[in-house]
Amino acid sequence: MLHKTRGIVFKATDYGESSVIVQIFTEKFGLQSYIINGAKKPKAKIGRNMLQPLHLLDLVVYHKNTGSVQRIAELKNSPLLQTIPYDVIKSCIAIFLNEVLYKAIKQQTAEENIFDFVFSAIEWLDHQDGNVANFHLLFLTRLTRYLGFYPDRFLIGHADYFDLKNGTFSKYKPDSALYLSPPHTQNFSTLLQCSFEDIQSLKFSNDERRYLIQKLMEYYAMHIEGFGNIRSGDVLEEVLS
Repeated sequence: MLHKTRGIVFKATDYGESSVIVQIFTEKFGLQSYIINGAKKPKAKIGRNMLQPLHLLDLVVYHKNTGSVQRIAELKNSPLLQTIPYDVIKSCIAIFLNEVLYKAIKQQTAEENIFDFVFSAIEWLDHQDGNVANFHLLFLTRLTRYLGFYPDRFLIGHADYFDLKNGTFSKYKPDSALYLSPPHTQNFSTLLQCSFEDIQSLKFSNDERRYLIQKLMEYYAMHIEGFGNIRSGDVLEEVLS
């Protein structure tokens, strides 16, 4: 049976001489793997260049509830990204967030709230002309709401510490070594109270941004089994510094 769905490209892997297996986060079916025969050929109907990280898609797919590799009847980039593929900072942010999302979202079932958030955030980033150096920090902070470990905001703005293990703000230093202390607690509080429209008000130094992303990755690793290390983080830090 054929189904229409929106999708977000997570990962494309060469398969054989001319084919590709692409993992796409779909609106209707969650994360699915699709084989595209002939994608690497010069005149392919669905070419490799259409399957870049976090490209947004309209799809018509065949779907079987077997968990196996599926097939695509039609695919188009929609909306077509205008700036992310050509802007060094935006493209590095996309590659970094793509790696995080690939490790964080594993369900082969519909996750429409997460999908809508990610799809809309990518569109927003693509349309921005101003400074987006802190976009990934805000994105990852907000994403925790959909992944089930959004910080408890009780005492936000009135605490010196944020306990990474328990996801809570505290006036006293936590027993474990996994926490944020001033001024990073206050910076994290600011992130939690910020919207994408207010992103220009975020004024973090390179060192503050680097520290926050390191701690956010630790926070993710504590709450997502098998999360591991994010290799593209070092490249992003280099580009933003």
